[in-house]
Amino acid sequence: MTRQADVANNLEAVRNRIAVAEARAHRPPGSVRLVAVSKKMPAEDVVAAMAEGQQDFGENYAQELRDKLGETQWLGQAQGLARPAQWHFIGPLQSNKAKYVAGQAALIHSLDSQALLDEVNRRVPEGQTQACLVQVNVAGETQKRGVSPDELPAMLDHFALCPRLICLGFMLIPPMSDDPEQSRPHFRALRALLEQHAQLNRQQVQLGQLSMGMSHDLEVAVEEGATLVRVGTAIFGPRPAPFAVVS
Repeated sequence: MTRQADVANNLEAVRNRIAVAEARAHRPPGSVRLVAVSKKMPAEDVVAAMAEGQQDFGENYAQELRDKLGETQWLGQAQGLARPAQWHFIGPLQSNKAKYVAGQAALIHSLDSQALLDEVNRRVPEGQTQACLVQVNVAGETQKRGVSPDELPAMLDHFALCPRLICLGFMLIPPMSDDPEQSRPHFRALRALLEQHAQLNRQQVQLGQLSMGMSHDLEVAVEEGATLVRVGTAIFGPRPAPFAVVS
């Protein structure tokens, strides 16, 4: 089997998993958007997925996003693909790398401090608006980034001082577990936070998106209200060591 066929078959299988989960949760078909996580995978794999109609791709590293954006655009045009990729930045963002992401990513999933909001806002080109999500550390894991639920109101209020940013929702990474059901209470808690804060009127905040669910627990995420699922391994296979981690 060719790499193109392998990616195509995997992509179809993931799409079917999402569709089954949508139906089980009585959600409309297509209500969940698939972000194919392509970190540490070659641009050729991205183009293989683009050829199968996949448009949204996620990267964890700012400089890899910068480099892959141009490479995949060139390869896609060479293969006659009309629609360019839409890039999502899903990894931890350092302030000194914001210049590679601001104004380039269709959506930044992982903003987690007021200082980072200020820096990304400063880096967005004049006349553009950068769509963002706030990463929330629902489980309170000290080794993971993200604002706590208690810090969330101040974080959302701060968007009023960032006129080039708009917050569309929240993202989380639940505690690692082989059992997808262990993610459910964390997904449910994030949805409850979204519903709570969506009732308040804040400048530059329009809450509606939930980025949650990866290769091993996407069905649970869909059942709990995810609008974006971030899937890498189930589409592209294990990443080259030392980056062979589940996503």
